[in-house]
Amino acid sequence: MKVLLIYNPNAGFKRAKKILPDVERLFVEKGIDYDLCLTEYQGHGREIVQSADFKQYDGLIAAGGDGTLFEVTNGYFKNSSRKKIPIGIVPVGTGNAFFREFNIDSSNWKDAVDIISSGKTRKVDVALFRSHGEYFYFMNIMGLGFVADVTKSASYLKIFGNIAYTLGVLYRTVFLKSFRLHIEIDGKELERENIFVEVSNTRYTSNFLMAPNAKVDDGMLDITLLGKISRRRLLKSFPKIFTGEHIYLEEVETYKAKRIKIETDPPKIITPDGELVGITPVEIETIQKGIDLFWP
Repeated sequence: MKVLLIYNPNAGFKRAKKILPDVERLFVEKGIDYDLCLTEYQGHGREIVQSADFKQYDGLIAAGGDGTLFEVTNGYFKNSSRKKIPIGIVPVGTGNAFFREFNIDSSNWKDAVDIISSGKTRKVDVALFRSHGEYFYFMNIMGLGFVADVTKSASYLKIFGNIAYTLGVLYRTVFLKSFRLHIEIDGKELERENIFVEVSNTRYTSNFLMAPNAKVDDGMLDITLLGKISRRRLLKSFPKIFTGEHIYLEEVETYKAKRIKIETDPPKIITPDGELVGITPVEIETIQKGIDLFWP
């Protein structure tokens, strides 16, 4: 087996750079031949994958966090190669939310290499979204409103690991403010006074069990809406998001859909897979079983 290894040395607050020799050693021990490409700036992973010749490889590996997987996924779909190859994940980043779907410790990169070496794959869904003439893909989540504000704040606090997102929640609660939402869910239109929208392909957002009923291959996206809520109640209810019990709050609505359209007043920044990309209005749709993923 030969793979193209896209490696973000700055992932996990540069922990990835420190363990790179160990990662390479394990690839060799497992008999995986690889071409190593280190990403040097934001968007570099997408550029490398987009121009790669897939005919030379049996797999494409995203080694980093959720942002690295986002870049690799977008490069994959914009690559002109007729041959399509499986994608693998080596979780050496901060959040590693998608890797939690494997029901393995989200920082266990050694087990991740074992999964890749086994050669077993599974078809999983991918989401496509369009914003102001541009289009992107995501495999994990896309959020806006309060969740996007938290993501932005957490990006400055990644030295604290996953707790950065919890700190981000506490900080952004101080500035909590609702906005007008118009959302179309498979043709059904809703008007809401909203705090956040989260569109999930997977169960986890960072270490939050945002969409406990989401499945990665059902052809549907799970939508979580948080309506107007007081700061005090938000903080009191916050622990429920770690167990998925937040979906039973009276301020929370959940839906499943294949196609979604969102408009907000004022316009809101979009965060696909933890990246800050795009602004509302936005249209999202599912590509059912659009990617083969190395799977345990």
